[in-house]
Amino acid sequence: MATQTSPPPPGASKLVNAYTNGTPAPFPSATPKGGASGKLPDATLVQWLRDMILIREFENRCAQAYQQAKIGGFCHLYIGQEASAVGTIGAVNPDDPVVLAYRDHGHALARGMSPRACMAEMFGKAAGCAKGKGGSMHMFDKPHWLFGGHGIVGAQTPLGAGLAFASRYEWEVLKRGVDGSAAKKKVALCYLGDGALNQGALHEAMNLAALWGLPVIYIVENNRYSMGTAIERGTTMAHDLSAKAKAFGMASLEISDATAPGYPGGEMNILAIYDLFRPFAEMCREKQVPGFVDLHTYRYQGHSMSDPQKYRTKDEVDGIKSRDSIELLSLHLMHERKCLSEGALQGIIDECKASAADSLEFAERAEPVGLEELYTDVYVNPQPGLSPTREYGHGAKNPLL
Repeated sequence: MATQTSPPPPGASKLVNAYTNGTPAPFPSATPKGGASGKLPDATLVQWLRDMILIREFENRCAQAYQQAKIGGFCHLYIGQEASAVGTIGAVNPDDPVVLAYRDHGHALARGMSPRACMAEMFGKAAGCAKGKGGSMHMFDKPHWLFGGHGIVGAQTPLGAGLAFASRYEWEVLKRGVDGSAAKKKVALCYLGDGALNQGALHEAMNLAALWGLPVIYIVENNRYSMGTAIERGTTMAHDLSAKAKAFGMASLEISDATAPGYPGGEMNILAIYDLFRPFAEMCREKQVPGFVDLHTYRYQGHSMSDPQKYRTKDEVDGIKSRDSIELLSLHLMHERKCLSEGALQGIIDECKASAADSLEFAERAEPVGLEELYTDVYVNPQPGLSPTREYGHGAKNPLL
């Protein structure tokens, strides 16, 4: 995408370009006017920056712990995609339900989960958000209306429709929330990777959502690769994913370089994500209809920690890193809004590094899941004789509750 840029002022990006291998992002000469982000207070954008840096630092710590065999199982990092979660979650209400795929640490932190609870879950400890029983791919946080990551590709998409059904039922039929709160219109966010586009469950869910008018927004975090397969090699209409929505008569939105003209960094710019996504989400909320979003993004790391990344070049990755979302927002706050000094930026970075380190230390000290606890929470209503070897029951209270 061609954008009007000029070199960053000397030293302006010194603190943040450590995230981008020293390649400075384009310094914006102007940001499009009229977007919803322009009306947000400085504090909100600074908080978004803090959230993105925390996610980056948290994931760096996860990578370190995984390489040291302190984290087992699969581990899918969100490094590079931070603006996707923070920008879209920041555009909806705190009690709008959210459901995720298995690259879910970033969304959990963006939604407000404690880094300690998140890291303890990574370590399989009882203090984790799912009491250590879920691990990396299953970040649940009921108080923050986060209904978990799911390890089966596309498995969360029918649940997204179900959460939207429940939300509309509360508003339209019960006239109140199940918790006694006042009835109001909600939207459910259901995140999926581009690899899930070819799962039958998604198409069944989209069909029902369109038939029943369920306010679920399917957000495809299109990072170009389904594991190691380029999207155009495994998905039809990869150049125009709105075709998937048109088949079901659903409204669609593309967030990409092509649809974000004038935003420095294009699809990597969190302001572009927010400005395009918020009105779309509010339309789905007001009309109580489903939506489909093709959100272009990019992961800097492999699909998982075991991915050798032989399907793409270093030059390709470095090209995306040159317009890193963290650096773009930092430059915007320092040189356009003029609400962030280099000293304050360094303070945020130090704070996030300390928080990530603290979560790691907490997880290492936390108690492991006890043997008896492993036989609990298998069934909502456990009955006698369900297992020939052990009776199931309800376990210890979740620390997040």
